[in-house]
Amino acid sequence: MALLSMQNISKTFPGVKALDQVNLDVQQGEIHAVVGENGAGKSTLMKILSGVYPHGSYDGQILFDGAAAQFAGISDSEREGIIIIHQELALVPQLSIAENIFLGNERATSGIIDWRETNRRTEQLLAKVGLAEAPSTLVDNIGVGKQQLVEIAKALSKDVKLLILDEPTAALQENDSRKLLDLMLELKAQGVTSIIISHKLNEVRYVADTVTVIRDGLTVSRLDAKAGLSEDAIVRDMVGRDMTHRFPEHRRSPGRVLLEVEDWNVWHPEHTGRQVIRNASFEVRSGEVVGIAGLMGSGRTELAMSIFGRSYGRNISGSVKLNDNEIDVSTVDKAISAGISYVTEDRKSLGLVLDESIRFNTTLANLDDVSSGSVLKKNEETRIAERFRQALAIRTPSVFQKTMNLSGGNQQKVVLAKWLFTEPEVLILDEPTRGIDVGAKYEIYTIINDLADQGKGVVMISSEMPELLGMCDRIYVMNEGALVGELNAADASQERIMSLIVNE
Repeated sequence: MALLSMQNISKTFPGVKALDQVNLDVQQGEIHAVVGENGAGKSTLMKILSGVYPHGSYDGQILFDGAAAQFAGISDSEREGIIIIHQELALVPQLSIAENIFLGNERATSGIIDWRETNRRTEQLLAKVGLAEAPSTLVDNIGVGKQQLVEIAKALSKDVKLLILDEPTAALQENDSRKLLDLMLELKAQGVTSIIISHKLNEVRYVADTVTVIRDGLTVSRLDAKAGLSEDAIVRDMVGRDMTHRFPEHRRSPGRVLLEVEDWNVWHPEHTGRQVIRNASFEVRSGEVVGIAGLMGSGRTELAMSIFGRSYGRNISGSVKLNDNEIDVSTVDKAISAGISYVTEDRKSLGLVLDESIRFNTTLANLDDVSSGSVLKKNEETRIAERFRQALAIRTPSVFQKTMNLSGGNQQKVVLAKWLFTEPEVLILDEPTRGIDVGAKYEIYTIINDLADQGKGVVMISSEMPELLGMCDRIYVMNEGALVGELNAADASQERIMSLIVNE
Protein backbone atom coordinates (compact mmCIF):
# COMPACT_ATOMS: atom_id res chain seq x y z
CA MET A 1 0.00 0.00 0.00
CA ALA A 2 1.33 3.45 -0.93
CA LEU A 3 1.81 5.71 2.08
CA LEU A 4 2.74 8.61 -0.21
CA SER A 5 1.84 9.37 -3.80
CA MET A 6 3.03 12.56 -5.46
CA GLN A 7 1.35 12.79 -8.84
CA ASN A 8 2.36 14.98 -11.81
CA ILE A 9 4.16 17.53 -9.65
CA SER A 10 5.38 20.61 -11.55
CA LYS A 11 7.06 23.67 -10.10
CA THR A 12 8.25 26.76 -11.94
CA PHE A 13 10.54 29.54 -10.75
CA PRO A 14 11.13 32.70 -12.79
CA GLY A 15 12.75 31.50 -16.00
CA VAL A 16 13.24 27.91 -14.77
CA LYS A 17 10.98 24.85 -14.71
CA ALA A 18 12.39 22.98 -11.72
CA LEU A 19 9.94 20.03 -11.84
CA ASP A 20 7.93 18.75 -14.79
CA GLN A 21 5.22 16.15 -14.13
CA VAL A 22 7.26 14.30 -11.48
CA ASN A 23 5.77 11.19 -9.88
CA LEU A 24 6.89 9.59 -6.61
CA ASP A 25 5.22 6.63 -4.91
CA VAL A 26 6.50 5.43 -1.53
CA GLN A 27 5.16 2.19 -0.06
CA GLN A 28 4.29 1.77 3.61
CA GLY A 29 7.29 0.47 5.57
CA GLU A 30 9.95 0.82 2.87
CA ILE A 31 13.14 2.86 2.54
CA HIS A 32 12.85 4.79 -0.69
CA ALA A 33 15.88 6.54 -2.19
CA VAL A 34 15.54 9.63 -4.38
CA VAL A 35 18.68 10.24 -6.41
CA GLY A 36 19.78 12.62 -9.13
CA GLU A 37 22.44 15.15 -9.98
CA ASN A 38 22.60 18.49 -8.17
CA GLY A 39 19.91 20.69 -9.67
CA ALA A 40 17.80 17.70 -10.74
CA GLY A 41 14.89 18.83 -8.53
CA LYS A 42 15.16 16.50 -5.50
CA SER A 43 15.22 19.27 -2.88
CA THR A 44 12.41 21.15 -4.61
CA LEU A 45 10.27 18.00 -4.54
CA MET A 46 10.93 17.51 -0.80
CA LYS A 47 10.17 21.17 -0.08
CA ILE A 48 6.79 20.71 -1.77
CA LEU A 49 6.14 17.56 0.25
CA SER A 50 7.07 19.22 3.56
CA GLY A 51 5.07 22.41 2.91
CA VAL A 52 8.02 24.80 2.44
CA TYR A 53 6.44 25.45 -0.96
CA PRO A 54 2.76 25.53 0.04
CA HIS A 55 -0.21 24.08 -1.78
CA GLY A 56 -1.13 26.38 -4.63
CA SER A 57 2.46 27.26 -5.52
CA TYR A 58 2.87 24.10 -7.61
CA ASP A 59 0.80 21.92 -9.93
CA GLY A 60 -0.11 18.31 -9.22
CA GLN A 61 -1.52 16.34 -6.32
CA ILE A 62 -0.19 14.79 -3.12
CA LEU A 63 -1.89 11.85 -1.43
CA PHE A 64 -0.64 10.90 2.03
CA ASP A 65 -1.99 8.02 4.08
CA GLY A 66 -4.94 7.74 1.71
CA ALA A 67 -6.05 11.38 1.83
CA ALA A 68 -5.35 14.46 -0.26
CA ALA A 69 -2.61 16.60 1.33
CA GLN A 70 -2.66 20.38 0.96
CA PHE A 71 0.04 21.67 3.27
CA ALA A 72 0.25 25.42 3.86
CA GLY A 73 3.53 25.12 5.79
CA ILE A 74 5.94 22.82 7.62
CA SER A 75 3.75 22.67 10.73
CA ASP A 76 0.94 21.16 8.62
CA SER A 77 3.15 18.36 7.25
CA GLU A 78 4.64 17.66 10.68
CA ARG A 79 1.15 17.31 12.17
CA GLU A 80 0.55 14.54 9.64
CA GLY A 81 3.81 12.82 10.64
CA ILE A 82 6.08 13.93 7.77
CA ILE A 83 9.44 14.96 9.25
CA ILE A 84 12.42 16.11 7.20
CA ILE A 85 16.02 16.22 8.47
CA HIS A 86 18.06 18.57 6.35
CA GLN A 87 21.76 18.25 5.52
CA GLU A 88 22.40 21.39 7.62
CA LEU A 89 21.21 20.22 11.02
CA ALA A 90 18.62 22.37 12.78
CA LEU A 91 19.96 22.01 16.31
CA VAL A 92 20.84 24.74 18.82
CA PRO A 93 24.41 24.00 20.02
CA GLN A 94 24.04 25.87 23.32
CA LEU A 95 20.97 23.88 24.37
CA SER A 96 20.91 20.37 25.83
CA ILE A 97 19.90 17.26 23.92
CA ALA A 98 16.56 17.18 25.76
CA GLU A 99 15.88 20.87 25.06
CA ASN A 100 16.66 20.36 21.37
CA ILE A 101 14.47 17.28 21.00
CA PHE A 102 11.42 19.01 22.47
CA LEU A 103 12.09 22.55 21.22
CA GLY A 104 8.72 23.86 20.05
CA ASN A 105 7.10 20.65 21.29
CA GLU A 106 7.70 21.06 25.03
CA ARG A 107 6.40 18.64 27.66
CA ALA A 108 4.52 21.24 29.71
CA THR A 109 1.48 21.69 31.93
CA SER A 110 -0.12 25.13 32.21
CA GLY A 111 2.92 26.65 30.53
CA ILE A 112 5.42 25.08 32.96
CA ILE A 113 7.89 22.56 31.51
CA ASP A 114 7.89 19.17 33.19
CA TRP A 115 11.63 18.46 33.19
CA ARG A 116 11.26 15.04 34.80
CA GLU A 117 8.96 13.92 31.97
CA THR A 118 11.14 15.65 29.37
CA ASN A 119 14.28 13.86 30.53
CA ARG A 120 12.47 10.50 30.92
CA ARG A 121 11.09 10.69 27.40
CA THR A 122 14.47 11.86 26.06
CA GLU A 123 16.19 8.82 27.58
CA GLN A 124 13.66 6.56 25.85
CA LEU A 125 14.22 8.24 22.49
CA LEU A 126 18.02 8.20 22.83
CA ALA A 127 17.91 4.49 23.64
CA LYS A 128 15.85 3.96 20.50
CA VAL A 129 18.51 5.59 18.31
CA GLY A 130 21.43 4.01 20.20
CA LEU A 131 22.78 7.06 22.05
CA ALA A 132 24.05 6.73 25.63
CA GLU A 133 24.46 10.47 26.30
CA ALA A 134 22.65 12.12 29.21
CA PRO A 135 19.65 14.30 28.27
CA SER A 136 21.43 17.28 29.88
CA THR A 137 24.46 17.04 27.55
CA LEU A 138 24.96 20.14 25.42
CA VAL A 139 24.63 19.45 21.70
CA ASP A 140 27.82 21.49 21.19
CA ASN A 141 29.72 18.81 23.11
CA ILE A 142 28.85 15.87 20.87
CA GLY A 143 30.10 15.04 17.37
CA VAL A 144 28.25 15.45 14.10
CA GLY A 145 27.40 11.75 13.93
CA LYS A 146 25.68 11.88 17.30
CA GLN A 147 23.95 15.13 16.36
CA GLN A 148 22.37 13.30 13.40
CA LEU A 149 21.02 10.72 15.85
CA VAL A 150 19.61 13.52 18.04
CA GLU A 151 17.79 14.86 14.96
CA ILE A 152 16.28 11.42 14.37
CA ALA A 153 15.27 11.17 18.04
CA LYS A 154 13.62 14.57 17.64
CA ALA A 155 11.70 13.24 14.64
CA LEU A 156 10.59 10.16 16.56
CA SER A 157 9.27 12.41 19.36
CA LYS A 158 6.73 13.75 16.86
CA ASP A 159 5.18 10.36 16.02
CA VAL A 160 6.82 10.25 12.61
CA LYS A 161 5.11 8.32 9.82
CA LEU A 162 7.46 9.36 7.02
CA LEU A 163 11.06 10.28 7.82
CA ILE A 164 12.97 12.20 5.11
CA LEU A 165 16.76 12.34 5.39
CA ASP A 166 18.57 14.74 3.04
CA GLU A 167 22.22 13.68 2.58
CA PRO A 168 22.33 12.28 6.15
CA THR A 169 25.90 10.97 5.93
CA ALA A 170 27.51 13.84 4.00
CA ALA A 171 29.49 15.07 7.02
CA LEU A 172 30.05 11.67 8.67
CA GLN A 173 33.04 9.37 8.69
CA GLU A 174 32.56 5.80 7.51
CA ASN A 175 31.83 4.20 10.90
CA ASP A 176 29.21 6.80 11.85
CA SER A 177 27.66 6.54 8.39
CA ARG A 178 27.20 2.79 8.76
CA LYS A 179 25.65 3.22 12.23
CA LEU A 180 23.15 5.72 10.84
CA LEU A 181 22.24 3.45 7.92
CA ASP A 182 21.80 0.50 10.29
CA LEU A 183 19.51 2.66 12.42
CA MET A 184 17.38 3.35 9.32
CA LEU A 185 17.04 -0.40 8.84
CA GLU A 186 16.06 -0.82 12.51
CA LEU A 187 13.43 1.90 12.19
CA LYS A 188 12.12 0.19 9.08
CA ALA A 189 11.72 -3.01 11.12
CA GLN A 190 9.68 -0.93 13.60
CA GLY A 191 7.37 0.23 10.80
CA VAL A 192 8.86 3.66 10.01
CA THR A 193 8.81 4.60 6.34
CA SER A 194 11.80 6.62 5.12
CA ILE A 195 12.96 8.62 2.13
CA ILE A 196 16.73 9.06 1.76
CA ILE A 197 18.37 11.54 -0.58
CA SER A 198 22.00 10.65 -1.10
CA HIS A 199 24.83 10.90 -3.61
CA LYS A 200 26.60 7.92 -2.03
CA LEU A 201 25.27 5.12 -4.19
CA ASN A 202 26.86 2.34 -2.13
CA GLU A 203 24.76 3.57 0.80
CA VAL A 204 21.65 3.74 -1.37
CA ARG A 205 22.15 0.11 -2.37
CA TYR A 206 22.76 -0.86 1.28
CA VAL A 207 19.47 0.48 2.69
CA ALA A 208 16.98 1.22 -0.10
CA ASP A 209 14.13 -1.01 -1.25
CA THR A 210 13.25 1.25 -4.18
CA VAL A 211 15.08 4.02 -6.03
CA THR A 212 13.47 6.88 -7.93
CA VAL A 213 15.82 8.71 -10.30
CA ILE A 214 15.16 12.36 -11.19
CA ARG A 215 17.04 14.12 -13.98
CA ASP A 216 16.51 17.72 -15.11
CA GLY A 217 13.19 17.95 -13.26
CA LEU A 218 11.77 14.77 -14.78
CA THR A 219 11.12 11.32 -13.34
CA VAL A 220 13.52 9.09 -15.27
CA SER A 221 13.06 5.70 -13.64
CA ARG A 222 11.85 3.70 -10.65
CA LEU A 223 14.25 0.88 -9.80
CA ASP A 224 14.01 -2.17 -7.56
CA ALA A 225 17.08 -1.89 -5.34
CA LYS A 226 16.68 -5.42 -4.00
CA ALA A 227 16.87 -7.06 -7.43
CA GLY A 228 20.63 -6.90 -7.86
CA LEU A 229 20.70 -3.24 -8.85
CA SER A 230 24.18 -1.99 -9.77
CA GLU A 231 25.62 1.45 -9.10
CA ASP A 232 26.38 1.78 -12.81
CA ALA A 233 22.67 1.39 -13.62
CA ILE A 234 21.77 4.18 -11.19
CA VAL A 235 24.54 6.42 -12.53
CA ARG A 236 23.42 5.84 -16.13
CA ASP A 237 19.91 7.04 -15.32
CA MET A 238 21.18 9.95 -13.19
CA VAL A 239 23.52 11.46 -15.78
CA GLY A 240 21.98 10.12 -18.99
CA ARG A 241 25.17 8.35 -20.08
CA ASP A 242 27.38 5.46 -19.13
CA MET A 243 30.23 6.23 -16.74
CA THR A 244 32.46 3.21 -17.12
CA HIS A 245 35.22 5.07 -15.29
CA ARG A 246 34.30 6.96 -12.13
CA PHE A 247 37.59 8.87 -12.29
CA PRO A 248 39.13 10.47 -15.40
CA GLU A 249 42.23 8.74 -16.69
CA HIS A 250 45.52 10.46 -16.01
CA ARG A 251 49.21 9.84 -16.51
CA ARG A 252 51.33 12.13 -14.39
CA SER A 253 55.08 12.58 -14.06
CA PRO A 254 55.59 14.73 -10.96
CA GLY A 255 58.54 17.11 -11.15
CA ARG A 256 60.63 18.91 -8.57
CA VAL A 257 59.62 19.31 -4.93
CA LEU A 258 57.30 22.32 -4.87
CA LEU A 259 56.02 22.50 -1.28
CA GLU A 260 57.80 21.31 1.87
CA VAL A 261 56.22 21.43 5.31
CA GLU A 262 58.59 20.44 8.13
CA ASP A 263 58.01 19.79 11.85
CA TRP A 264 54.64 21.53 11.87
CA ASN A 265 53.09 21.82 15.33
CA VAL A 266 49.77 23.42 16.22
CA TRP A 267 48.01 23.91 19.55
CA HIS A 268 44.28 24.22 20.08
CA PRO A 269 43.08 27.85 19.92
CA GLU A 270 41.10 27.59 23.19
CA HIS A 271 42.31 24.55 25.15
CA THR A 272 45.86 25.63 25.98
CA GLY A 273 47.13 22.19 26.96
CA ARG A 274 45.92 20.39 23.84
CA GLN A 275 48.25 19.88 20.89
CA VAL A 276 46.28 19.34 17.68
CA ILE A 277 49.08 18.79 15.11
CA ARG A 278 52.29 17.02 16.11
CA ASN A 279 55.54 17.23 14.11
CA ALA A 280 53.86 16.96 10.72
CA SER A 281 56.21 16.88 7.73
CA PHE A 282 55.23 16.30 4.11
CA GLU A 283 56.05 17.42 0.58
CA VAL A 284 54.22 18.01 -2.68
CA ARG A 285 55.86 17.91 -6.09
CA SER A 286 55.06 19.96 -9.16
CA GLY A 287 52.29 18.28 -11.16
CA GLU A 288 51.35 15.96 -8.30
CA VAL A 289 48.08 15.28 -6.48
CA VAL A 290 48.80 14.31 -2.87
CA GLY A 291 46.03 12.95 -0.66
CA ILE A 292 45.57 13.18 3.09
CA ALA A 293 43.45 10.37 4.52
CA GLY A 294 42.18 9.98 8.06
CA LEU A 295 39.08 9.65 10.19
CA MET A 296 37.05 12.66 11.20
CA GLY A 297 38.87 14.46 14.00
CA SER A 298 42.29 13.22 12.88
CA GLY A 299 43.50 16.79 12.29
CA ARG A 300 43.42 16.98 8.48
CA THR A 301 41.44 20.24 8.28
CA GLU A 302 43.36 21.75 11.20
CA LEU A 303 46.64 21.01 9.40
CA ALA A 304 45.43 22.65 6.19
CA MET A 305 43.95 25.72 7.85
CA SER A 306 46.98 26.31 10.03
CA ILE A 307 49.26 26.27 6.98
CA PHE A 308 46.92 28.63 5.13
CA GLY A 309 47.61 31.87 6.96
CA ARG A 310 47.35 30.32 10.42
CA SER A 311 43.56 30.32 10.01
CA TYR A 312 43.40 27.79 12.83
CA GLY A 313 45.37 27.23 16.02
CA ARG A 314 47.92 28.97 18.23
CA ASN A 315 51.60 28.61 19.14
CA ILE A 316 52.23 27.33 15.61
CA SER A 317 55.80 26.28 14.80
CA GLY A 318 57.60 24.69 11.89
CA SER A 319 58.57 25.80 8.40
CA VAL A 320 56.93 26.00 4.98
CA LYS A 321 59.08 26.13 1.86
CA LEU A 322 57.99 26.79 -1.71
CA ASN A 323 60.53 26.13 -4.45
CA ASP A 324 63.24 25.64 -1.80
CA ASN A 325 62.60 29.08 -0.27
CA GLU A 326 61.03 29.46 3.17
CA ILE A 327 57.83 31.48 2.91
CA ASP A 328 55.80 33.52 5.38
CA VAL A 329 52.30 32.06 5.87
CA SER A 330 51.54 33.91 9.09
CA THR A 331 48.43 35.59 7.58
CA VAL A 332 45.98 34.65 4.86
CA ASP A 333 47.15 37.54 2.66
CA LYS A 334 50.77 36.42 2.99
CA ALA A 335 49.89 32.79 2.23
CA ILE A 336 48.02 33.85 -0.91
CA SER A 337 50.85 36.14 -1.99
CA ALA A 338 53.34 33.29 -1.47
CA GLY A 339 51.32 31.04 -3.78
CA ILE A 340 49.11 28.92 -1.50
CA SER A 341 45.32 28.75 -1.67
CA TYR A 342 42.83 26.72 0.37
CA VAL A 343 39.36 25.53 -0.67
CA THR A 344 37.40 25.02 2.55
CA GLU A 345 35.27 21.95 3.24
CA ASP A 346 32.33 24.25 4.14
CA ARG A 347 31.60 26.12 0.93
CA LYS A 348 28.30 27.56 2.13
CA SER A 349 29.51 29.16 5.35
CA LEU A 350 33.20 29.80 4.69
CA GLY A 351 33.75 29.49 0.95
CA LEU A 352 31.09 31.73 -0.56
CA VAL A 353 28.94 34.77 0.08
CA LEU A 354 25.75 33.02 -1.01
CA ASP A 355 23.64 36.17 -1.26
CA GLU A 356 26.10 37.71 -3.73
CA SER A 357 26.65 37.05 -7.42
CA ILE A 358 29.01 34.64 -9.12
CA ARG A 359 30.97 37.68 -10.30
CA PHE A 360 31.36 38.98 -6.74
CA ASN A 361 32.53 35.62 -5.40
CA THR A 362 34.91 34.83 -8.27
CA THR A 363 37.11 37.89 -7.69
CA LEU A 364 36.75 38.13 -3.91
CA ALA A 365 40.17 36.67 -3.01
CA ASN A 366 42.11 38.79 -5.51
CA LEU A 367 40.52 42.24 -5.65
CA ASP A 368 43.84 43.93 -6.46
CA ASP A 369 43.71 42.49 -9.97
CA VAL A 370 40.25 43.94 -10.68
CA SER A 371 40.65 47.35 -9.10
CA SER A 372 42.40 50.63 -9.65
CA GLY A 373 43.39 52.18 -6.37
CA SER A 374 40.41 51.43 -4.17
CA VAL A 375 37.85 51.39 -7.00
CA LEU A 376 36.63 48.10 -8.46
CA LYS A 377 36.62 47.83 -12.23
CA LYS A 378 33.22 46.22 -12.75
CA ASN A 379 33.76 45.43 -16.43
CA GLU A 380 37.01 43.63 -15.59
CA GLU A 381 35.26 41.71 -12.80
CA THR A 382 32.62 40.60 -15.28
CA ARG A 383 35.24 39.56 -17.83
CA ILE A 384 37.16 37.49 -15.29
CA ALA A 385 34.01 35.83 -13.92
CA GLU A 386 32.84 35.01 -17.44
CA ARG A 387 36.24 33.50 -18.30
CA PHE A 388 36.06 31.17 -15.31
CA ARG A 389 32.39 30.40 -15.96
CA GLN A 390 33.33 29.08 -19.38
CA ALA A 391 36.60 27.40 -18.32
CA LEU A 392 34.98 25.49 -15.43
CA ALA A 393 31.62 24.94 -17.19
CA ILE A 394 29.63 26.64 -14.42
CA ARG A 395 26.00 26.08 -15.39
CA THR A 396 24.28 29.43 -15.05
CA PRO A 397 22.62 31.86 -17.44
CA SER A 398 24.69 34.76 -16.12
CA VAL A 399 27.61 35.62 -13.82
CA PHE A 400 25.19 38.05 -12.16
CA GLN A 401 23.17 35.11 -10.79
CA LYS A 402 23.19 34.85 -7.00
CA THR A 403 25.41 31.98 -5.89
CA MET A 404 22.72 30.59 -3.57
CA ASN A 405 20.65 29.71 -6.65
CA LEU A 406 23.28 27.33 -8.03
CA SER A 407 23.45 23.59 -7.46
CA GLY A 408 26.07 22.26 -5.04
CA GLY A 409 28.41 21.20 -7.83
CA ASN A 410 28.26 24.61 -9.50
CA GLN A 411 28.77 26.37 -6.15
CA GLN A 412 31.91 24.27 -5.70
CA LYS A 413 33.15 25.37 -9.12
CA VAL A 414 32.67 29.02 -8.09
CA VAL A 415 34.80 28.38 -4.98
CA LEU A 416 37.47 26.84 -7.21
CA ALA A 417 37.26 29.82 -9.58
CA LYS A 418 37.77 32.20 -6.66
CA TRP A 419 41.00 30.52 -5.63
CA LEU A 420 42.28 29.79 -9.14
CA PHE A 421 42.03 33.53 -9.82
CA THR A 422 44.75 34.03 -7.16
CA GLU A 423 47.04 31.94 -9.44
CA PRO A 424 48.34 29.62 -6.71
CA GLU A 425 51.35 27.33 -6.99
CA VAL A 426 49.78 24.95 -4.45
CA LEU A 427 46.04 24.42 -4.03
CA ILE A 428 44.77 22.68 -0.89
CA LEU A 429 41.35 21.09 -1.45
CA ASP A 430 39.41 20.12 1.70
CA GLU A 431 36.58 17.66 0.85
CA PRO A 432 36.28 19.11 -2.68
CA THR A 433 33.36 16.87 -3.72
CA ARG A 434 31.34 16.77 -0.48
CA GLY A 435 27.60 16.88 -1.14
CA ILE A 436 27.79 16.86 -4.94
CA ASP A 437 26.64 14.21 -7.40
CA VAL A 438 28.68 11.78 -9.48
CA GLY A 439 28.48 13.84 -12.66
CA ALA A 440 29.68 17.02 -10.95
CA LYS A 441 32.36 15.02 -9.11
CA TYR A 442 33.78 13.85 -12.43
CA GLU A 443 33.97 17.46 -13.62
CA ILE A 444 35.79 18.50 -10.42
CA TYR A 445 38.22 15.60 -10.85
CA THR A 446 38.92 16.75 -14.41
CA ILE A 447 39.71 20.26 -13.14
CA ILE A 448 42.10 18.80 -10.55
CA ASN A 449 43.89 16.80 -13.24
CA ASP A 450 44.14 19.90 -15.43
CA LEU A 451 45.78 21.81 -12.56
CA ALA A 452 48.33 19.03 -12.08
CA ASP A 453 49.01 19.02 -15.84
CA GLN A 454 49.80 22.74 -15.54
CA GLY A 455 52.50 21.92 -12.98
CA LYS A 456 50.51 22.96 -9.90
CA GLY A 457 50.78 21.03 -6.67
CA VAL A 458 47.44 19.78 -5.31
CA VAL A 459 46.76 18.60 -1.76
CA MET A 460 43.48 16.70 -1.54
CA ILE A 461 41.80 15.98 1.80
CA SER A 462 38.89 13.55 1.53
CA SER A 463 36.87 11.24 3.75
CA GLU A 464 36.06 9.07 0.70
CA MET A 465 38.93 6.61 0.37
CA PRO A 466 37.94 5.48 -3.17
CA GLU A 467 38.25 9.13 -4.21
CA LEU A 468 41.79 9.38 -2.83
CA LEU A 469 42.76 6.06 -4.41
CA GLY A 470 41.32 7.11 -7.76
CA MET A 471 42.87 10.58 -7.89
CA CYS A 472 46.12 10.75 -5.94
CA ASP A 473 49.75 9.96 -6.77
CA ARG A 474 50.66 9.58 -3.09
CA ILE A 475 48.59 9.43 0.08
CA TYR A 476 49.61 10.52 3.58
CA VAL A 477 47.64 8.93 6.42
CA MET A 478 46.79 11.03 9.46
CA ASN A 479 45.70 9.98 12.93
CA GLU A 480 45.33 12.01 16.13
CA GLY A 481 47.19 14.99 14.71
CA ALA A 482 50.19 13.08 13.35
CA LEU A 483 51.09 11.83 9.88
CA VAL A 484 51.45 8.10 10.52
CA GLY A 485 52.22 6.76 7.06
CA GLU A 486 52.78 7.46 3.38
CA LEU A 487 51.66 5.27 0.48
CA ASN A 488 52.30 5.44 -3.25
CA ALA A 489 49.20 5.10 -5.42
CA ALA A 490 50.31 1.68 -6.66
CA ASP A 491 50.63 0.34 -3.11
CA ALA A 492 47.60 2.02 -1.55
CA SER A 493 44.30 0.36 -0.66
CA GLN A 494 41.48 1.05 1.76
CA GLU A 495 42.71 -1.83 3.92
CA ARG A 496 46.27 -0.48 4.09
CA ILE A 497 45.06 3.01 4.93
CA MET A 498 42.82 1.73 7.74
CA SER A 499 45.63 -0.50 8.99
CA LEU A 500 47.92 2.51 9.36
CA ILE A 501 45.20 4.34 11.30
CA VAL A 502 44.21 1.59 13.73
CA ASN A 503 47.72 0.22 14.31
CA GLU A 504 49.24 3.58 15.18
